[in-house]
Order: sequence, then structure tokens, then C-alpha cells
Amino acid sequence: MLFETICIKNGSIQHLSLHQMRLNRSQEALFEHFEPIDLGAVLHPPSGSGTLKCRVVYNENLLDISYEPYRPRVVHSLRIVESQIDYDYKFSNRDALDELYARRDGADDILIIRDGLVTDTSIANIAFLKGRQWVTPKTPLLRGTTRERLIRSGFLMPRDIRVGEIGTFDAFALLNAMIGFDPVKHGKIV
Repeated sequence: MLFETICIKNGSIQHLSLHQMRLNRSQEALFEHFEPIDLGAVLHPPSGSGTLKCRVVYNENLLDISYEPYRPRVVHSLRIVESQIDYDYKFSNRDALDELYARRDGADDILIIRDGLVTDTSIANIAFLKGRQWVTPKTPLLRGTTRERLIRSGFLMPRDIRVGEIGTFDAFALLNAMIGFDPVKHGKIV
């Protein structure tokens, strides 16, 4: 099973087209026969104010849609962990990520390094600030929708980021569909 996490703000679905593109790509790549899912037709978020997390679970077919109030996880510190993990698709089974997350040793989250290159945290893509330019790993674990949107806009520049470079950056930010682009104030990577 796979899933999409979609941000709903004040009853409005955020960046639906990017979620639709990733869902389509995933179904086409993983299933020989599948029932296409039109997110615009099946999502009916409750009206009202506030931020909701919509979770769409699917495989060859739509399996479930749920809405719940969004509770952000506060992240100020990242523990570097090395792994050969693959997470090209947003699978519901996150056991491998959870095992890596368990190695955070007091940090708020992990920063996953694969073959000497920075990839992602357990919950978000990452970007680093050098001067006035934000850069993001060219080969993340998962190509997030917010990352894609910010690359398309020219705000983020994808490039290889070596683990040894981490200390040379001025700041870092986490990004995903729920948090958007969130610079981490006084963050540390250990």
C-alpha cells in the first residue's frame, strides 16, 4: 500500500496537482492493472478553519481517505545515520525508516546519508542555505511535492550534497506537504 499526505488549510486542498502527479506515477510504475484515482473527485474535506492532514491510502485502487487535525513535530536537531535504504515511493510500510529513526539517540529526527550523500530526514526533504541560495539533495529518498514545487519555482537548486559539507552551510530547512518550507532556527546536525 501507498499513501499521499495532503495539507488542507481552512477547507482548501493545497497543491493538489503535484499530489495527483505523484500518485499517478506510483500507480503506473508499480501496478500492471489499476483503477486511476482522481483526487479532485474523491477528496471532500470538512469545511472550517485550521489545518488538517488528509491521508489517502491506495494500491491498485483507492483504499481509504482520512482527515485529522495536524499536529506538527518540532525538529531542532538531526542525528546523521548512514543507510542504503530505498524509499522511491511513499509506501505505508515505513518499518525501515522507523528503524533508522530509532537510532536518533536524543535528537529530534535523523538525517539519512546514502553513499556519502545527504538524502532526507525521516519525515521531510531537507534544504541547506549557502549565502542566499537554498540547495536540496539531487537524489532524495522521496521526491516530495513541496520540494518539486520549490525546484520548479527556482527557489531551490538540486545538487549532490556530501556529508562532509554539512558544516559549511549557514542554515537548514525541512520541507514537506504539511510543513511547507520551514527553516530550522538554531538547528544542529550531529
